[in-house]
Amino acid sequence: MAHNYRVTVERLEGDVPSTADEALVFQTTNHDDLFKIISAVRQKQLLPDDETAEFTIGLKLFAEVLMRHRADTPFKELFPHIGSFMKSLKR
Repeated sequence: MAHNYRVTVERLEGDVPSTADEALVFQTTNHDDLFKIISAVRQKQLLPDDETAEFTIGLKLFAEVLMRHRADTPFKELFPHIGSFMKSLKR
């Protein structure tokens, strides 16, 4: 079952914003329930709590794109390693 999400990235601090710094908003689909994954990573206490969502969302977004392009260069070289990393996280 596919899970659909809206992701929003907004600059809160840092460089002086320009007109190009409007919020980046996009929709994405993931084969996993990201909220359940975040909860599982929190329970394992792999990271400080304030880094768990950042890590989990980043990894799952990256991995989903990687899976779609796993036969393409340079993704095909990385795919087995990310797969192994993901399996080690689930243990």
